Amino acid sequence: MMKTFKIPALMGILNITEDSFSDGGKFLQLEDALHQAEKLISEGADILDLGAESTRPGSLPVSEEIELQRLIPVLTEIRAKWQEIPISIDTRKSRVAQVAIDLGANIINDISALRFDPEMADVLSAHPQVKVILMHMQGEPQIMQENPHYEDLFGEINAFFEERIADAETKGISRERIYLDPGIGFGKTAEHNFKLLAHLEKFSRHHLPLVIGVSRKRFIASIDNSSVEERLGGTLAAGLVAAFKGAEILRVHNVQAHRQFFQVLKAINEVS
Repeated sequence: MMKTFKIPALMGILNITEDSFSDGGKFLQLEDALHQAEKLISEGADILDLGAESTRPGSLPVSEEIELQRLIPVLTEIRAKWQEIPISIDTRKSRVAQVAIDLGANIINDISALRFDPEMADVLSAHPQVKVILMHMQGEPQIMQENPHYEDLFGEINAFFEERIADAETKGISRERIYLDPGIGFGKTAEHNFKLLAHLEKFSRHHLPLVIGVSRKRFIASIDNSSVEERLGGTLAAGLVAAFKGAEILRVHNVQAHRQFFQVLKAINEVS
């Protein structure tokens, strides 16, 4: 009998961007984005995560106008076709968040943890039904991987979470709406990322659900110099550890592979 665990919810990634590290440019056209959304949902995605601004290492920010131009048609069509699927919007900008919420988004996934746009907290405060993911990131996407350094990796990230949670609560965002993401690959070396995954339980002190994103990330290639397309095995290994450590949501590109992986594991686990 293996360790008992709960299968995490699978958040399918849909990047409507030109330069995301894994699939940049593939889903910029409306038809392509909708086809990918249908694929993710049919494969068993529990949540869709739409992003119209790349935040890969070295990426430059895009204007809110461009972000909205990319996002609005896709979000509108997805919500019209699939009313029930929870939709997360990966954005740091309050106006993008407001428009997305008006169009039916359920979660705002803010990699800046409400620091980038001072009005983001106001938008969320005004919509108590919407949840928020607060992510830890050292630096900005453009420079975050140049020389990540921590004196105390877990101490610093936990202190960051405490401060961000308190700030959110002060601004009218209740604790039960908050998810935490330690930001694998966001201002961390490969060693930092492996250490975070090995000890995810160190974030349980906040008593809030964890969102973990490891899919196809560069730290996997530190093992074998694999290309983005060759990192599914490492992604599944990291996702399994995250599940055992209690991750509530896994943010993934390959929904079908993750669904199959966890269902087989569950079936084996349940054999008496």
